[in-house]
Amino acid sequence: MKKLFLSLMILCLGLTIQAQESDYNFITVVDLETTSVKSQGRTGTCWCFATISFLESELLRMGKPAYDLSEMYIVKKAYEEKARLYIGNHGLSNFSQGGQAHDVFNEMINHGIVPESVFPGIQYRSEGHNHAELSTVLKHYLDGVLEARRPTTVWQEAFKAILNVYLGEDPETFTYEAIKYTPHAFYKSLKINPDDYVEIMSYTNVPYYEKAPLLVPDNWSHDDYYNVPLDDFIEIMNYSLKQGYTFVWDGDMSDRGFTRKEGIAVVDDEEDEEKTFLKHPVDEKSIDPDFRQVEFETFNVTDDHLMHITGLSNDQNGTVYYKTKNSWGTDYKYDGYWYMSEQFMRLHTVAIMVHKDAIPKSIRKKLDL
Repeated sequence: MKKLFLSLMILCLGLTIQAQESDYNFITVVDLETTSVKSQGRTGTCWCFATISFLESELLRMGKPAYDLSEMYIVKKAYEEKARLYIGNHGLSNFSQGGQAHDVFNEMINHGIVPESVFPGIQYRSEGHNHAELSTVLKHYLDGVLEARRPTTVWQEAFKAILNVYLGEDPETFTYEAIKYTPHAFYKSLKINPDDYVEIMSYTNVPYYEKAPLLVPDNWSHDDYYNVPLDDFIEIMNYSLKQGYTFVWDGDMSDRGFTRKEGIAVVDDEEDEEKTFLKHPVDEKSIDPDFRQVEFETFNVTDDHLMHITGLSNDQNGTVYYKTKNSWGTDYKYDGYWYMSEQFMRLHTVAIMVHKDAIPKSIRKKLDL
């Protein structure tokens, strides 16, 4: 019995060691400073949470104290601008909860920004943000204005009143750290220069090193992006992180290779019915520009989520992964962070926002930055 017990112990130990060896083991290469992980709740406002997180990291990089900036103040102002365009275009422009990284900068320039403590953006009973009812009410209201055929001069005031009820009224002035501000004055005090930041994409149907609109519905303002070759795209990401700059990631996480349970994102082989990538690192398909272009044009890759890239890691096989701060709270394997492989980034990245100084000089020269 003792021999049998000992044999079973050795077998169990062997299985435990094997299981540990088959798991993902991430070795940190770069890990940049960030603020705490937030939750966007039941909203489609990842674009704002990712970009605000990015700005908070930028402020830390600049030597400033940790800020907790209000996402919902910016979201509210974006709703107002989207509504103006929707009515002005007779309902033929995009009105939804989605957006892009530049929307935060555009609204911040026009309306300033405030701390989270000044504008938490929840006037309703809820443990977190929930825009299911709000977005439906707003859309129906706008469609009602259009159905009336001749908008009144007060429709915008009524629209803002709905936002005030759900999110709160705009603060005209507020006190933060014993100093009185307006939203514009607070924005100026942060000393964030929007001209220092650019958005970059990589597609074969646009001339390289030139600017063009990103053709996705959530680019409702039709802003331009710099277009670069895929290898340059990855080089910018890596250089940025190694130089101490985080960046905003816009991409697709609907593929089954993006798993909430394991906190990883890889290019999954769909013929692998057992999903072995969940058990241990696997060889991934190498992504080239042509394959990436086809996947984007056939809507297999869409811009359904924005997150904040904050570091680089290697797994036990040396594969590069990007440490990614999400906005779904902390109840996940890596406390609200994900690890996305380089091949996943090559395929599923739609665009990024980065500081100009985080772009290699050779590429900056080609972009005339």
